[in-house]
Amino acid sequence: MLTPADARTAYRGGLVAPTTGHAPGFTQANLVVLPREWAYDMLLFGQRNPVPVPLLDVTDTGSFRTALAPGADLRTDLPRYRVWRDGELVDEPADVVDLWRDDLVSFLIGCSFSFEQALLDAGVPVRNLEQGRNVAMYRTLTECRPAGRLRGPLVVSMRPIPAGLVATAVQVTARMPRVHGAPVHIGSPADLGIADLARPDFGEPVYAEPGDVPVFWGCGVTPQAALMDSRPPFAITHAPGHMFVTDVPDSAYREF
Repeated sequence: MLTPADARTAYRGGLVAPTTGHAPGFTQANLVVLPREWAYDMLLFGQRNPVPVPLLDVTDTGSFRTALAPGADLRTDLPRYRVWRDGELVDEPADVVDLWRDDLVSFLIGCSFSFEQALLDAGVPVRNLEQGRNVAMYRTLTECRPAGRLRGPLVVSMRPIPAGLVATAVQVTARMPRVHGAPVHIGSPADLGIADLARPDFGEPVYAEPGDVPVFWGCGVTPQAALMDSRPPFAITHAPGHMFVTDVPDSAYREF
């Protein structure tokens, strides 16, 4: 069992792997880094779309530190990053030290990996963990509420849940709204505009067991879809599923 500091040290040292199941019991975060001239739009996008984009921290301009893990370095301590130019993905490096600028603002956004341990504790199986896979993520036909220049579709993560445990999964995750909270949809993928669960837009396919129902949660990759559609000149994000592991216990985000 890695501690959060151990996990970040491993990523800094070259480990590249999805972070699901790493440092269980501690909150993981999505990362979006934008130039200051786009920061207000991103802040407003999070406030207007709190289910897929629950903001946990926003850094000072130019800072690569976060209160979620004092001493950690946002330039090196994730296993993989994405670099975007004019809305196009141009690289997926293991660190972004050489790309860091004094005008960048970082946004840390809640991640559904943070409620997976709570699901397990409640007796709900987490199929992506069982299968050793990244979670499956999909663009939907639902548009987020736009904010300034940022606009784009809702992205969801999907976990197959045994039908008899769907209510439990809803109850457990509803207690954690800062890490996406309750599902946004249960059942038919077609209702969200998802044609084929075996072909996710991000992550890896996660396969259902007999009797499972697909359950969909808001996903912190939503801002990446907005970057594709809104085309800011420069941005850095985490690679989907390769999160920032914080020092904050998951229990800190259980609200009731």
